[in-house]
Amino acid sequence: MTGWTRLGLDVSRCVGVGQCELLEPDLFRVDDDTGTATIVGEPELPSQRAKAIVDQCPSGAIQIDNNINPTLPKLPDTD
Repeated sequence: MTGWTRLGLDVSRCVGVGQCELLEPDLFRVDDDTGTATIVGEPELPSQRAKAIVDQCPSGAIQIDNNINPTLPKLPDTD
């Protein structure tokens, strides 16, 4: 996997462990009131990092977003 990958978050599957916020605090935040994560930053990461975040989510709530809007600007490929 090379380049950049966009992440999605299914809040209905989130159990609020906070692993995502620990690993990517500029991207994820666990809401104290709801106990679920939200995306607070640009959800694109280098592909290997994105895969690692997906793999570390215990509930499977973080997933690769395959429905990227093609009109959104793409981040440069650094590989």
